[in-house]
Amino acid sequence: MTLKFLLLLFIFLAAWAGWRYFDLRRAVNALTKQIERGEELSVVCSQLQELVSAVRAERSDYKAQLTDCETQRSRLSAILDQLTDGVLIADAEGRIHFANPAAHRLFGKSLLGHSVAEAIRHHSLIEAWWRCRESGELQTETAEMPLSRHFLQLVVAPDCDVSGGTLLLAQDLTRIRRLETIRRDFISNLSHELRTPLASLKALTNTLQDGALSDPEAGPRFLSRIHTEVDALAQMAQEMLDLSKIESGQVKLELRAVTPCKLLSSAAERMGQQVKRAGLSLQIDCPSHLPTVQADALRVEQVLINLIHNAVKFTQPGGEVTLLAEAGQGEVRFGVQDTGMGIPADELPRIFERFYRVDKSRTSGGGTGLGLSISRHLVELHGGRIWAESVEGKGSTFYFTLPVLNG
Repeated sequence: MTLKFLLLLFIFLAAWAGWRYFDLRRAVNALTKQIERGEELSVVCSQLQELVSAVRAERSDYKAQLTDCETQRSRLSAILDQLTDGVLIADAEGRIHFANPAAHRLFGKSLLGHSVAEAIRHHSLIEAWWRCRESGELQTETAEMPLSRHFLQLVVAPDCDVSGGTLLLAQDLTRIRRLETIRRDFISNLSHELRTPLASLKALTNTLQDGALSDPEAGPRFLSRIHTEVDALAQMAQEMLDLSKIESGQVKLELRAVTPCKLLSSAAERMGQQVKRAGLSLQIDCPSHLPTVQADALRVEQVLINLIHNAVKFTQPGGEVTLLAEAGQGEVRFGVQDTGMGIPADELPRIFERFYRVDKSRTSGGGTGLGLSISRHLVELHGGRIWAESVEGKGSTFYFTLPVLNG
């Protein structure tokens, strides 16, 4: 009995030991497999980490490129906003998709979505746009806008990025045309101013050569007229030289404290006899309490004399010339007022140009046509302004300002 029990116990213990062995073996195998799976996961994690790093690097590069593009876009936008030329971009349908501020100033505020024809509203400019679309080549056209009276040059180029699209550049040539007009007028007026005394000198010289020189009465008279014409030419040459020096910055002002009334009185004293000979009266309206101005007295007197001479030239006998001064904000405003024929309103902006004549019939009375231009430059050298107000048939007033001393 005991033997059988011991045998059964041995068998039971052997079976239990074998079961434990195999169970442990299974656990070891499972653990091994888990470890193996852990090593593969580590490799995958490493690969994923590399991919994440690459994605992050690409994302960083993309953000840098995007930032650079945004910087370039902002810079281009700033340039287009500050550009004085109008820029329009139209699609294949001829509809405007972009217009910078200059284009709005030239053509109007409502441009986006409208056709090119509706925007530019000028047949010759529209034809240039059509020619560009049909030929695919750059086109240029110049025209005067009927309402604004501006001269525009339109350059139309095909848009390389959009099939059928166009880029339009509108340039305002008004100032250039105006300068060209001034240049032509200057040459024309200079030729006229020179031709008159030269023709007179030639006629007088021929007369003297024909025997007038030996005439005791005519000879001296003709020589006196020759002297007058030579003086006129010399004055013109001197004033042109003065103007050239002023415009090139070669004239230096000697600024000192001076009272406005003293400036007016000095100019009136110098021009008194000329005003009297013209049959005019000369008045001074200058309050004594006006502040002192900072000025080159000789140059300001030159301005006043030019303005008085101009007033005398265009005022009929019996008229009146008034010199006036009044206080302003940090400045004193001077004026030379006459009761003459006045100046047309459309001529006022050009009267300070060299040799400019409001009316060719108004050239009597001498002068070179440079006085007002010289006056404008001298006043501006002082830091002041000069302008004219006039009513045709009722007279004109020329104003200029000078800064108050320590104002």
